[in-house]
Amino acid sequence: MSAPLPPRVFDSPAQLGTELAREIADGIAEAAGSGRRYVLGCPGGRSPKPVYEALAELTAERGLDLRHVVIAMMDEYVLPDPDAPGGFHDIDHGAHNSCHRFAAEEIVAPLNAAAGPTRSIPADAVWFPDPADPSAYERRLAEAGGIDLFILACGASDGHIAFNPPGTERHSTSRIVELADTTRVDNMGTFPDFASLDEVPRHGVTVGVHTIVANSRRAVMTVHGAHKREAVRRLATALGYDPSWPATLVIECADAALYVDRASMALEDAA
Repeated sequence: MSAPLPPRVFDSPAQLGTELAREIADGIAEAAGSGRRYVLGCPGGRSPKPVYEALAELTAERGLDLRHVVIAMMDEYVLPDPDAPGGFHDIDHGAHNSCHRFAAEEIVAPLNAAAGPTRSIPADAVWFPDPADPSAYERRLAEAGGIDLFILACGASDGHIAFNPPGTERHSTSRIVELADTTRVDNMGTFPDFASLDEVPRHGVTVGVHTIVANSRRAVMTVHGAHKREAVRRLATALGYDPSWPATLVIECADAALYVDRASMALEDAA
C-alpha cells in the first residue's frame, strides 16, 4: 500500500501546462545531448492541451531539435471489420474524433511548426497500438526502453484512463476494449461534434494499466476544471490501484505526480 499522492496545485490550466512543458522540454534537450531517443507518452483530449500548447511555445523559444522525439499515443476508436470476423479496424484517421487526427493536428503539427522542417518529429515516430495486433505495442515500448514521461489524464465521470473502463484489472495490457457508456458520455464533451451518444463508437484499442505502469519512467496526471473535483478527490486519496477508478494507476507509476488546477479542488481545499 502506498501513501496518497499529494496534488500540486496551479492557479490555471495554462500555468499547469507551462510547468509540465518545461520539464518535457528539458528532457528533450537532455536526450538530444546524450544522443538518445526521447519517448513522450501522450493522451488525446482536453486535459493535455495546455501542455502541448506550452511545449510548442518552448520549442520555438529554445530552438529545440525534435528529430529524436517519439510520440507514443494511448488509444484509438475502432469499428468491427466486416472482412475479418471478430476483428476491428481504426476509424477514419481524418474523423473529428480520431486520435490519429488529434495527434497529427494538436500535437505534432504545432511542435514541428515550432521546430522547423529540418528539426521535426519524423512521420514514423508517432506510435499507436494496432487493433490487428495490440500486443505488439507492448513489445515496441519495451524495445524502446520505455516512456521517458507519460502525460496522463482522467475521465471525469468514471475515472477511465485511455479507454480502460471501470473494473479494468491491474495486469491489463494493450487490447481491444468495449467502451463504458460513462466513458462514451465523457467523450461527447471531448469531441463536441458528436450529435448524440449513438455516434460515439463502442470499441477502442488501448494501452492497459500494466502498459502504463511498467513502461513509464515518469508519470504526471493532469487534471483541471471544476467538473474534475471528484477525480481529484479520488486520485489524491488513493492508496493503490483501485479498479473502480482506473486512473488511480498513477500512484503505482515510477516518479509519479498529480498536477491539478485550483478549480478542480474541493472548495474547502482550494480556499
